[in-house]
Amino acid sequence: MTSETLRHYDRIGLVKPCHKDEQTGYRYYSDQELVQLQTIELLKTMDLNLMEIKDILQQNELLRIIALLKQAEKKADEKIARLQYAKSRIKRAYTNYENKLNSVDNQNGEFFVKHLSERVIMLSDKLEYPTIKNLWNYHNHFYKQIEEELQPQFLFEDMAGMFTTPEKTRLFTICLKYPSIEGLTILPEGNYLCANCTEENKDMVLQKLLQKAKTEFGVCPDVVLHCIVIVGVLQWNYQIQLLIQ
Repeated sequence: MTSETLRHYDRIGLVKPCHKDEQTGYRYYSDQELVQLQTIELLKTMDLNLMEIKDILQQNELLRIIALLKQAEKKADEKIARLQYAKSRIKRAYTNYENKLNSVDNQNGEFFVKHLSERVIMLSDKLEYPTIKNLWNYHNHFYKQIEEELQPQFLFEDMAGMFTTPEKTRLFTICLKYPSIEGLTILPEGNYLCANCTEENKDMVLQKLLQKAKTEFGVCPDVVLHCIVIVGVLQWNYQIQLLIQ
């Protein structure tokens, strides 16, 4: 605790020293003031401001003190919940980045085939291409498409992509949990011909991938998936995926 903090507490009447040397200006604190200072630090961790803390310290009614401390406990619980949620999001983010990094690093060659399980996706009603603005909080966009009473039944994966057919292109998100409703799209289980690319070369890579799917596998996919691969904070590449069998 800094000397300026102690002087501020003195000025606002929160904790005053038991003695102040008029010549040197030094402040002296007894055990009682030290307990008060420790209590203040504890209450500050519960997100109470100094005026609320002063009110608690100056109370002499036990019922009022209990009520104030219970309120402080509630604020502490809310803060813990926010921190736990933030921690889970941080862990999920770096785990997701690690998985994507390992996935990209383990794929040798320009084109490769991988088997993917069935995926259920939700298509955006209006977003076509990823931008920094719409990827920053893209889950919020998809939740707004859902009726409010159904929102708790949905859980989305931390990934996005572009779903392209000859008719349209839309951003999509993968549903980890969802009710049985109309409007969801199923990506079937199967082998997918894939290639990693950047924003700059994705059109060229896609043409090569489509040609390879036609000549080597005899298929002309009518759906193209551009799965976003995070390569940095607010930076991404793509993995193009074509269902071949």
